[in-house]
Amino acid sequence: MIYVSDKAREKVSHLMKDANIGDANEYFLRVSVVGGGCSGLSYKLDFDNESKPMDQVFEDNGVKVVTDLKSFLYLVNTTLDFSDGLNGKGFYFSNPNASRTCGCGESFSV
Repeated sequence: MIYVSDKAREKVSHLMKDANIGDANEYFLRVSVVGGGCSGLSYKLDFDNESKPMDQVFEDNGVKVVTDLKSFLYLVNTTLDFSDGLNGKGFYFSNPNASRTCGCGESFSV
């Protein structure tokens, strides 16, 4: 399962409206893990409306989240959150599987 905090839900909803996504029921938040960043792995977020055969689909807090099977292995029980505070603004992941994260919080290693 991938969880979505209340603040992340609000921001996702706002971004979908800003992106002029017509039917929010057809679109979902695609979360993936890609190679890169100072710790070796980075998170990637996109809006998508095409599922792939091996996708893992979740819905939490009113947000449909989809990830590929390989990324899901890194994301099990992760919470997507959003911060708009003075220490940084943007989405971040609370990932219990990460053994190390970088200072900016955008990459991790296991």
